Amino acid sequence: MPKRFVVAASEFSELSRSDTGFELAEGLTAAAQQLHETSTPHATLRTAVGLAVRILPGVEYAGISVIEPKAHRQTLAWTDEVVRSADALNAGREHHPYWSRLWTAPVARIEDSAAADGAGDSALSGLGLRSVLSLRLRADRRRLTVLTAYARAPRAFDESATRIGRLFTAHVGIALDSATLREQLTEAMRTRDLIGQATGILMERLDIDASEAFASLVRTSQRENVKLRDLARRIVDASEGE
Repeated sequence: MPKRFVVAASEFSELSRSDTGFELAEGLTAAAQQLHETSTPHATLRTAVGLAVRILPGVEYAGISVIEPKAHRQTLAWTDEVVRSADALNAGREHHPYWSRLWTAPVARIEDSAAADGAGDSALSGLGLRSVLSLRLRADRRRLTVLTAYARAPRAFDESATRIGRLFTAHVGIALDSATLREQLTEAMRTRDLIGQATGILMERLDIDASEAFASLVRTSQRENVKLRDLARRIVDASEGE
């Protein structure tokens, strides 16, 4: 089970003492509502990157990607093609200190990608992306899911932006878990109905009872190394085409 990074309630304390803090709380509440209205995990991710640009201070572009060991990187959602370009340039750079840091810390920042002191990143500066803020959404031993924000100005993301980013990603993580669960339950219901249809077809064709029909499905699935759901779909589709 992927680990979701939970932000402590104390993260809200400094933000709630002013009108700006209340505005932020309202903004995060509205964002949470939009995230929970999404119907699929992919829709949640697309909504999240759009909201990141609107809510997080200084953000101009945002993307969510999966990072695996040996730095295989897949962009799942993005607000601009420059985000995909940045991910593609950094794919395979497993020993870069910035990306390596994300395996052990929930946040990583590049203050200025054009810096010459070893803290920069020439690949990103070449794209005009001077500031980078990455926040983990999920992590396990095999992969990280990361929200990365970019800005063209150097030092665009301070501690306040990081704190707000962590609050926001906490909402994204909860909404993503909910959307994933809904999708899994929906798929389970569809699979059950599909297998039921296939079992009924075999019962009629072979003049056998339900348990024998289901056992026949399982044996064929194992023999042909095909998922039970896919085998059931094949039988149903063939029956409908007759």
